[in-house]
Amino acid sequence: MFDFKPDSALDTPERYRQLCDAADALTGGEPDAVANMANVAALLWEFVPDLNWAGFYRMGESASGADELVLGPFVGRPACIRIPVGRGVCGAAAADGTTQLVEDVHAFPGHIACDAASRSELVVPVLRDGQVIAVIDLDSPNPARFTEEDAKGVENLAALLSSRI
Repeated sequence: MFDFKPDSALDTPERYRQLCDAADALTGGEPDAVANMANVAALLWEFVPDLNWAGFYRMGESASGADELVLGPFVGRPACIRIPVGRGVCGAAAADGTTQLVEDVHAFPGHIACDAASRSELVVPVLRDGQVIAVIDLDSPNPARFTEEDAKGVENLAALLSSRI
């Protein structure tokens, strides 16, 4: 049985170090990408305070053959199933392969409101061989919830997962 519960007194870098250690323990040697994303979504929910959504969108293809993001494992309210690359915060991260740290989602051009309670968002691309294969998406009901330390921590997690999802 796994019981990954962070100490609430941890500073942000240590919290993410422990999150990456837990993700490594759960995903190391497991070849199933969906199982790994599901466990990591649950870990994000446990380790990152003040979230209302945590999960993955995987790179996929629309019926017309265009690249798009397809909903993957997550914790939170039901979400948009497909997001065109380049649209919204997740689509922007997928389009240019860079982290999107958004203090106010309502001020982000083209924001897709899957959950009206979300106020800030952090989206980190997962890259394999220089290509976006997924994004990790964190939403919070608190404005300006995410910091550069959060971004760095999730970027480290994405690097760990790049060969496991």
